[in-house]
Amino acid sequence: MAVRATVSRFPAVPEALEACALQWGVAVTPFAAADELGHAPAKGACGDRVPRCEHCWAYFNSYCDLERWGWGCALCGTLNGFDDDTARRFQSPDACPELNFSFVDLEIPVDDAGDGVQARPVYVAAVDLACSEEFLELIKSALLAALEALIPGSLFGLMTFSHKIGLYDVQGPIPVVKNVFVPPDLEEDGLPVALEDAMPLLSFLAPVDTCKDRIAAALETLRPTSSWERGAASGQEDDTVLLGGRGFGTAMSALIDYLSSEYGSTFALARVFAFLSGAPDYGAGQLDTRRYGEQYASKGVDADLSLLPEQIPFYRDLAAVAVQAGVCIDIFAVTDEYTDLASLKFLSIESGGSLFLYANTDDSTLPQDIYRLLSRPYAFGCVLRLRTSSDFEPGNSYGHFFPDPQYENVQHIICCDSFATYAYDFEFAHNDGFSRHTDPAVVQIAFQYSVVEPVEETSGNEGQSSESYKFCLKRRLRIRTLQYRPARNISEIYDSVDPEVVLHILVHKVILESLDKGVREGRHQVHAWLALLAARYNQSMSDARTPVSSIDIDFSQCPQLQMIPQLVFALLRSPLLRLHEEGVHPDYRIYLQCLFSALDPSSLAKAIYPLLISYSSPDKQAFPRHTLSRAALIMSESPIFLLDAFTNLVVYYSSTADPSIPFPPPHDCLLRTTINRLKQDRCITPKLTFIHGGKDDSTLFDSYLIEEQDVDGSGFTTGSGFVAFRESVRNVAAEIIQEESGS
Repeated sequence: MAVRATVSRFPAVPEALEACALQWGVAVTPFAAADELGHAPAKGACGDRVPRCEHCWAYFNSYCDLERWGWGCALCGTLNGFDDDTARRFQSPDACPELNFSFVDLEIPVDDAGDGVQARPVYVAAVDLACSEEFLELIKSALLAALEALIPGSLFGLMTFSHKIGLYDVQGPIPVVKNVFVPPDLEEDGLPVALEDAMPLLSFLAPVDTCKDRIAAALETLRPTSSWERGAASGQEDDTVLLGGRGFGTAMSALIDYLSSEYGSTFALARVFAFLSGAPDYGAGQLDTRRYGEQYASKGVDADLSLLPEQIPFYRDLAAVAVQAGVCIDIFAVTDEYTDLASLKFLSIESGGSLFLYANTDDSTLPQDIYRLLSRPYAFGCVLRLRTSSDFEPGNSYGHFFPDPQYENVQHIICCDSFATYAYDFEFAHNDGFSRHTDPAVVQIAFQYSVVEPVEETSGNEGQSSESYKFCLKRRLRIRTLQYRPARNISEIYDSVDPEVVLHILVHKVILESLDKGVREGRHQVHAWLALLAARYNQSMSDARTPVSSIDIDFSQCPQLQMIPQLVFALLRSPLLRLHEEGVHPDYRIYLQCLFSALDPSSLAKAIYPLLISYSSPDKQAFPRHTLSRAALIMSESPIFLLDAFTNLVVYYSSTADPSIPFPPPHDCLLRTTINRLKQDRCITPKLTFIHGGKDDSTLFDSYLIEEQDVDGSGFTTGSGFVAFRESVRNVAAEIIQEESGS
């Protein structure tokens, strides 16, 4: 569990919080294998027997004061007595990690229902057949990669959808497919035949270890449905233009109902991979894509605001049904056409899944992404609770979770991997702030989760049958308790800033603002915040009235703040906040919103403001970080640059590079080793591009040199993009200072 705060020295009073103008909160990656310093939790048992405060319900931790007959809560100070069980356990300190460590991971006993076959991993691929041959070839490659990543004993089902749903039984000598037609009429309730009646679920779900070859053979039989076939099914005439044929909504609804019958008996969580080549346009849940082509400007309507909300609540409602059925859905959209991800995204993120978007099939990283997704561990049925000491409290929470309907500050997470990150901001509980400035502020995060683990077989039998693979359901409780000292003055707050976490919470806020009021309002909010921060910084550093030309917007006396103007400028230039008329596709914006709101702070910072590293040779790094400008490239005089934009890795050889330097770099050099490490540490697969300046098209690399671009999107200027932006921030900061000083 990694936890990073925006400031490591907390503001002591509300006035200090207002005066510093910083975000105050934490970013939490609960299922990370280690903390932010790389330290793993102390493991143990008896997670159900950790003592809890009778007043605030915080868990006992190593910061609590121990008395002879009880303990003082580190969060609220309440003195709690020991019951007989706790007193007996604490006599053996080595068996009680919570006594000695502030970061623990404890097992909770699970009843017998979690043993054996009841916890088998279940995966279903739902493939769109209203597609092209190229799309289908990519999906076949992706599913073959997925089969290699699945652990033996997993169950796998193959379903197709178009104007009909296809269920594949691959447990016999040849694959058998049963089709159920999707009603085209929205008024019809459900399918003419239930999927369970068409094929029993346990015939549909095949053991991967014994049926992998037959699953692969079934994939080879997949063909796109022809237009005449779809036209005949929908009752259209031969000479009409076919509209419709992708019955995604009906298929997902039927699949969730199909799987629900075995929830809790065959599986604890079923993961569905839905592959889409376009918008659902047939049966229940069909979406009208014509809204993308409307001329919003001529109507005086904000296109960004009009295209971000969902059209219909169908997929949000379906996600709630999926959660109750133990089904998590990942959506992989491979299309450059408008698909209305604004409506579809809820089916994935609210069921615990992820949303992926690929503009084309040619250079898609889909096979690598799905292999990574299945290769890394994940937790499910998670409950996340953040508690604080009594002088402050959580304010807003951000991320792909949903709040508990009964308890405050309790979030439920359907499925969580080691990259998934969530955020909270804080507010004071009363006007006195931290009443005792010498006492540390305390934050405690409790994360309860389930995992499925294979049971070790001791028989030594090499040729295990599918039935001999056993899995058990484990329930664990992870507790992290942290202390933060209140700052004595504003300078201490500024010196303790973590700019990546500040950006992290800022991005969460601006995404919500964009969804509510539009992208323009989100851009305004970001710019106004930076100007306010600059004004507050100058007010805290100088008592005298400062002329506009002397206002320090580079935060020259505070190294921790110096990166923030560049991060904000880059955020305004990113597709997340660029305007519709600049050519940002609304589906791509939605995809970035979903991706960015799940990233950890360091990954998000690279996605917003890429890291540019120079190399004097493929085996020697020259400088670890450059600004994103042509001037930086020229001044460095290095021949090789590695640009890490999180989703893209670009190796750029300057046009003046010595011809004797091998291009592309050799596989055994330092540069290649660095690239491979970066690729392994990602939740998605970055695209790797090699560019030789003067010989290859360098448009991709040049597009990341954002400090030479105008913030309003007019492209390359005379190198004054970031300079002009700084001046605009300086002017607004001066207005704030003058207004507040009364001059």
